[in-house]
Amino acid sequence: MAQYTFTTPLTEEMVRKLRVRDTVILNGTIFGIRDLTLIHIFDRKNIPPVSLQGAVLLHTAPSLKKVGDRWEKICVGTTTSGRMDRFTPGLMEDYGVRAIIGKGGQYEGSLKAMKKFGGCYLAIVGGAAAVETKQILEVEKVYFEDLHPEALYQFKAKEFGPLIVAMDSHGNHLYFEQKAEAQKKLPEIYKRLGIPI
Repeated sequence: MAQYTFTTPLTEEMVRKLRVRDTVILNGTIFGIRDLTLIHIFDRKNIPPVSLQGAVLLHTAPSLKKVGDRWEKICVGTTTSGRMDRFTPGLMEDYGVRAIIGKGGQYEGSLKAMKKFGGCYLAIVGGAAAVETKQILEVEKVYFEDLHPEALYQFKAKEFGPLIVAMDSHGNHLYFEQKAEAQKKLPEIYKRLGIPI
């Protein structure tokens, strides 16, 4: 296991270095995105008004307050990624996204896209919104503002993480591995509990 500190945007070379269980700390721009934004981009055919080439996307619907022309952060937490799985291949192929940050991982289609295009999934600790919010220095821009709290957010981050590489560009998937390990232990657990298999 290795630890990396990267400044965004990420390159394919940077991402291809990563292996499941490595840790990553990020500096620079991170984009917040969620279901409605992705539906707006892919299903409603709205091209993002900012380049996502090399981008890191955080699955979030942040709590923000608008003061004049600026948005101030209140709380930036992370949401579960599974329901946004269908959009990940398109984000990587069409827009050059390199990394997704979220909870719970994604599925086979996303893993194949990460392997093909050079992407990764970075897991964040659930319930750590207070820490995340502190590591986001400011909200630099909000795109598709009418979709708030599921707009496209441009955050400036410093020492964001540590994040665990849960899906890498080599076809490895930490959640799948953990599930397989748990399945191996089930027969012995059932036996000790006296439960017939």
